[in-house]
Amino acid sequence: MTATERATELAIIAARAASSVKAQEIIALDVSEQLVLTDVFLIASGASERQVSAIVDAVEEQLFKEGVKPIRREGKAQARWVLIDFGDVVVHVQHAEDRTYYALERLWKDCPPIDLPEDAQGGGDTGEYSDPDDGAIYLAGDSRR
Repeated sequence: MTATERATELAIIAARAASSVKAQEIIALDVSEQLVLTDVFLIASGASERQVSAIVDAVEEQLFKEGVKPIRREGKAQARWVLIDFGDVVVHVQHAEDRTYYALERLWKDCPPIDLPEDAQGGGDTGEYSDPDDGAIYLAGDSRR
């Protein structure tokens, strides 16, 4: 059994939404043979808590436009590892440090990856969302960062 066409479609929509706010290392895994509760895990990372929150908001907004509401959301207040359960798709948005530490990709390495289009694979400059150490607020592109 493989992930349903609808689950794959929703994962791509969510991945594009995450990519639009510069999420990093976006991957989708077909977990349908391992789990009965969902078909796809989508995993993305952000460079800061602020960016993790922005990724979560973008994913929820885009899937809401598709008529899909989250069944459950965990971790939004801390914005280190946010899990959003949409039924057929579970989205994990992790702070880059937590992603390295927990290594979900290794835990689910037996699950086949789902090919994501280039515009849904993430990347870009995360500096727009980074939090400077001095506590000041800077605009994107400000050379004082």
